[in-house]
Amino acid sequence: MKVVPTSLEGVFIIEPEVFGDHRGWFMETYSHLKLKDQGIDITFIQDNHSYSAQKGTLRGLHFQNNPMAQTKLVRCTRGAVLDVAVDIRKGSPNYKKWVAVELSAENKRQLLIPKGFAHAFLTMTDGVEVQYKVDAYYSKEHDRGIRYDDPTIGIDWGSFTPILSDKDKNAPLLDDSDANFIY
Repeated sequence: MKVVPTSLEGVFIIEPEVFGDHRGWFMETYSHLKLKDQGIDITFIQDNHSYSAQKGTLRGLHFQNNPMAQTKLVRCTRGAVLDVAVDIRKGSPNYKKWVAVELSAENKRQLLIPKGFAHAFLTMTDGVEVQYKVDAYYSKEHDRGIRYDDPTIGIDWGSFTPILSDKDKNAPLLDDSDANFIY
């Protein structure tokens, strides 16, 4: 497993080693031991799986406030997404900065997003499936969102009209949210 740092401290691209032959391929998508050997010691406790029917579906920006904050290990197992992490830790030198990585069934990359970061993805194909591990259970009480088009963050989603849930359409700007992360 190759761990590739991004421009945001704590956010990593995970590239599994793929073993292929005439029959197909095999890969380990997660190994606690291999990640721990590279300085990433996280115990994941829940797996989530989402399906988005149409290209242009945008889910996020989502996070859970403390004490139920979540680290996520995200991968796309069907189709392709632009996966985004935003640093929302007040006082961080990277506060409001973001990184975007293409995750696809073809490239098999994963994105590790630590606590204190908001997460979103934009589907780049129809029929997308995204799976991710989390290290804290879902908590409706702590579930939060930020507008995907917050101008103080300035994510470049490209030129399109996104397909959004009502929750995401009505999410607050970061400056108006109650995000409780301190660097």
